[in-house]
Amino acid sequence: MTASTPAPAPVATLGADDARRIALRAQGLLGAPDRRGGVRGVLRHLGAVQLDTISVLARSHELIPYARLGAVGRPAVEAAYWGAGASFEYWSHAACILPIEEWPLFAFRRRRYRERTHVWGKQVSEATYRSVLDQLRTEGPLTSTELGGAKKTADWWDWSDTKIAVERALAFGDVVCTERRSWKRVYALAEQAVPAELFDAEPADDECLRTLVAQSGAALGVATRADLLDYHRLRAEQLDAALADSGLVPVEVAGWGPAGAPAAAWADPAALAAAPRGRHRTTLLSPFDSLIWDRARTERIFGMAHRLEAYTPKPKRVHGYFAMPLLAGGRLVGRVDPAREGRTLVARQVSLDSARHVEALATALREAAAWVGCDAVRVEALQEESLRPALEKLLKG
Repeated sequence: MTASTPAPAPVATLGADDARRIALRAQGLLGAPDRRGGVRGVLRHLGAVQLDTISVLARSHELIPYARLGAVGRPAVEAAYWGAGASFEYWSHAACILPIEEWPLFAFRRRRYRERTHVWGKQVSEATYRSVLDQLRTEGPLTSTELGGAKKTADWWDWSDTKIAVERALAFGDVVCTERRSWKRVYALAEQAVPAELFDAEPADDECLRTLVAQSGAALGVATRADLLDYHRLRAEQLDAALADSGLVPVEVAGWGPAGAPAAAWADPAALAAAPRGRHRTTLLSPFDSLIWDRARTERIFGMAHRLEAYTPKPKRVHGYFAMPLLAGGRLVGRVDPAREGRTLVARQVSLDSARHVEALATALREAAAWVGCDAVRVEALQEESLRPALEKLLKG
């Protein structure tokens, strides 16, 4: 190294517990919740809330703000997502609700879709595509059924040409979904539904990627390269081109590598500026929550190998159809597979890592029941039956 070459800055080393707390705070699950920002504040900070068709305790996109803010009213959750053009749906980590402010940032993905010959299976005629846009321009926002039909037959996969056309238009950015009716997408012309200053913005790919990588880093707190790739499902070359200018700083995390070795990671500088402190949230988490939606990261941070078993044949399920991890004291300490029967929340299957977490389990079950309008809780299968008397006493208290 020559005298004129500055020495590289030392890389900070984080302990595994420090990294875990940083991740919890970054996700809004450690410290005072941002009640003034509310549901929209949660969405803006996370940058993406995953959608899913499964509804057991509630739909996954409702469970995300609930986990962070507590029993915020479910109508208020829906209004915050879909009201006054606050958000839009697009392909991020998966099908996600995104803050409307992020519309320009996904220009890179819309351009990539436009370069592809086929999107969603097969090509449709230019006339069909134009007809869909003309109908939306004339009649305003419509569902695919109102546009002329979503499917050709009863089979879920047998989309009509109109449905294919409007989904292509969504991918390309000619159409946007900013609301749902009875869980059906409502499509609108993007030029009419997206604020003009956002619709007209067309940042270059490098600007889009640099901003999204920085946003992912802030939402994760500390993350490996794989974690950053996964958050908005970027390609390796896209991440590599954006990382150096993203503002994230390199760190090492003890225990994150193979056999407990340190691992290279990236951190949001703001996350390193002050030690994470505050109240831990006790709650049930959706399997699609961004704290745990990546299996490898969840196992690395929390030591829990969690899998969604909804699509696993029932005899082969270990923890249940929609097992929700129990977060308490900043750790994942058990699982609950919930259901609802009238005004009773049913815990069909429950497991705990330790008897000392019974009180946290009861707290989470009582709060979840009240949130969805249930006034009773029934526990069916309990992995450790000796805990039942104490749990039932706490549930009645």
